[in-house]
Amino acid sequence: MIPFEVPRNSRVCVATNRPLKPGEWFHSVLIEEENEIKRLDYSQEGWEAPPAEMIGYWKSKLPAQNDKKVKLAPNDILLNLFDQLSEQFDKQEMRYVLTLLLIRRRIFRLEKEETDDSGTTTLNVYCPKREATYLVPVLQPGDEKIGELQNALATLLYAGS
Repeated sequence: MIPFEVPRNSRVCVATNRPLKPGEWFHSVLIEEENEIKRLDYSQEGWEAPPAEMIGYWKSKLPAQNDKKVKLAPNDILLNLFDQLSEQFDKQEMRYVLTLLLIRRRIFRLEKEETDDSGTTTLNVYCPKREATYLVPVLQPGDEKIGELQNALATLLYAGS
């Protein structure tokens, strides 16, 4: 898979064509269409389930206008957490979500995605800072677990959380 830029939030629900409001929770989906990565944003009421042809999806909250911007932990802290999670079998979904964050922040570079004969998909990511390659199983958390993982990562990684 070739690395790609994640498009910015459209701030409009593709299902209802309604503008998203500050402070509102919404879902984002990445799909490939005509050899281009497209982002689709859905309001809570417009969301049903991620499409089968998606590359990935997540749930976010549109910042309120008076929200102060949170600062993410330094890259070394993120990498240390990634290492710690690799040793905790019960935290592999969180490690996968953190891997996506590290790719988005350009700390990791997605080299390829592979699916073996048993149907298990693995991301092959490279960290230029460490000159290391990692294999990360794709463990897409269910809708009920996404919020839990986001809160856990926010508590661990954001200053002032």
